[in-house]
Amino acid sequence: MQNIAFVGLGAMGAPMAKSLISAGFDLGVFDVREENMGALVEMGAAGAASPREAAENADALVLMVVNAEQTEAALFGENGAAEALGPGAPVVVMSTVGPGPIRALDGRLSEERLRLLDAPVSGGVARAERGDLLIMAGGPEDLFARLRPALDAMGSTVVHCGPSAGDGQSVKLVNQLLCGVHIAAAGEALAYAEALGLNPESVHETIRHGAAGSFMLEDRGRRMLDRAFLPPKSALDIFVKDMNLVREAAAERGFETPLSDAAHRLYEAGSSMGFGREDDSGILRVFEEGMGPSQET
Repeated sequence: MQNIAFVGLGAMGAPMAKSLISAGFDLGVFDVREENMGALVEMGAAGAASPREAAENADALVLMVVNAEQTEAALFGENGAAEALGPGAPVVVMSTVGPGPIRALDGRLSEERLRLLDAPVSGGVARAERGDLLIMAGGPEDLFARLRPALDAMGSTVVHCGPSAGDGQSVKLVNQLLCGVHIAAAGEALAYAEALGLNPESVHETIRHGAAGSFMLEDRGRRMLDRAFLPPKSALDIFVKDMNLVREAAAERGFETPLSDAAHRLYEAGSSMGFGREDDSGILRVFEEGMGPSQET
């Protein structure tokens, strides 16, 4: 498998596509923002005017768009990629869309004689740039093995989470539950330190060495202290979406998620306050500015 179509070249997608090029794969690329293709074209990728054009002559299609709606549009909308792919071609969905939508997509792709690998990622932009992502894959073992060289180009930890579409998404939602709660907790902790009359910088430097230290406290906490909200490395609105996916999947199983519910309200408050397209570390300001608009469930 040498020729790959890659659709979705945002903050995560662009470095992932670059990793594939660096590993020797031939890429056709598309993004709704034409300017996002420039650096990849300079590296040797073929820029396309549509998902369909990107997928022409491709052995596989990788999708790294924002949500389930964009995934459907890239595949089946006007000039969608599905019609350009040959029978049996793999479609690799690396976006976080939730297990329900991915299972529905698997059924539709099967009707088109296409195969789906569910492979969401975690690690953030810096790790994407190093090809150091965690990739959580769900799908048939033979398809996973077939795509493994491409996955290894983008991730240092590539895990086959189960044989069915949706297995990768389910693991990703557990990941997002923890990430979303951790970021919110870091914001509350640093705002709390200031409310106690402490220097948040000193508090952060102290507690990061103890049992309360975590990747999210180190990474997002640093951004909070630096007030590095623009440009966003990961937009706050992504956690509005992802925490809602966590809650929806839990509700389908009759499982209560009180911490996720609380975190979701905080992200919704941040979005309502105008911070949605800024970095998710900006949730700090929800605590600083008194929780924003009332968020009732």
